Amino acid sequence: MKYVDEFRSNDYSKQLVDNLRAISRSYPQKINIMEVCGTHTMAIFRYGIRDVLPANVTLISGPGCPVCVTPQSYIDTALELSNRKDVIMATFGDMMKVPGRRSSLLKKKAEGADIRIVYSPMDCLTLAAENPSKQIIFLAVGFETTAPMTAVTAIEARKKRLGNLFFFTAHKIVPPVMEVLVKDKDLNLDGFLLPGHVSAIIGTEPYEFLSEDFNIPGVVAGFEPVDILQGLNTLVSLISKKDHRIANDYKRIVRTDGNSQAKDYMNKAFNIVDSNWRGIGKVPKSGLEFNRQFEDFDALKHFEICYEEYDGGSGCRCGEILKGKINPTQCPLFKQLCTPENPIGSCMVSSEGTCAAYFRYYKGPRKMEE
Repeated sequence: MKYVDEFRSNDYSKQLVDNLRAISRSYPQKINIMEVCGTHTMAIFRYGIRDVLPANVTLISGPGCPVCVTPQSYIDTALELSNRKDVIMATFGDMMKVPGRRSSLLKKKAEGADIRIVYSPMDCLTLAAENPSKQIIFLAVGFETTAPMTAVTAIEARKKRLGNLFFFTAHKIVPPVMEVLVKDKDLNLDGFLLPGHVSAIIGTEPYEFLSEDFNIPGVVAGFEPVDILQGLNTLVSLISKKDHRIANDYKRIVRTDGNSQAKDYMNKAFNIVDSNWRGIGKVPKSGLEFNRQFEDFDALKHFEICYEEYDGGSGCRCGEILKGKINPTQCPLFKQLCTPENPIGSCMVSSEGTCAAYFRYYKGPRKMEE
């Protein structure tokens, strides 16, 4: 297939659904599949895929939203930095509404803080050059998908000798948190629908530990309905055959070894470190921070901020949702106090957040779930 409409074909989608149901009839045991990527979560709801799954197949939304898994302490520290008169804060748009303890970037901007939405960290090079009397701080949040661009921006800033550009980094690495989830016996996961965007950078090799160490299969899939249904067909088939391979159903984008140039940029600028994930805690070797060659760009070090990480509170159960322990409807704040216009937790803010997907698309449990 070559064109987008082919990946949204109703006829082919129905064939894939029928085939998936046939596979499940030959393997009636309950199957728990986690989609790790927030874009998958949103697409699964948008295209109604959850509603056509066999009764024994359950999809669990995981911690696949980088904004959602960023600790609340990061937001509060960003808000503290935005108070400085000599600072221009640059961020992606989905960070603006994420609540801190007392405020958000959107509210700070309304109060007069100089906070600007950018579409790429590279935009910060222009900001820094055009505002030499200001300190530009980019909120570098994201998985392996966005980390290479942060690295490239720092490398270019070094070449241009920009001394007023800094990064508050919260980049995270996906495979280590998957190991934490696999070890959680409460989840009882049988397989993973693996993220397409992240895999385009890192390839499929970093997931091999799932197969080799835990006998858990995984399938990399794209984001159109045919992509997702094909990925689920492959994954359920692997599970039914007790075949624990890592498969790639997104070969038009993802290679086994990933994008070597993007990985080289990350390796050049970053060290791998332990990192805290909202609701999950500290995950070994799951974060990125600037190495010694680029540490001059580290906002925390430059502004000498003592950063202690903590999660949110206020009755929000976002942490349990990120771990797949509950779904958003089980949170007492969902659609009550917590809405997209008044988010209490980060899962309601991001366009990739599970609560945002449920709020927009969820119409109640499938009949077989009642």
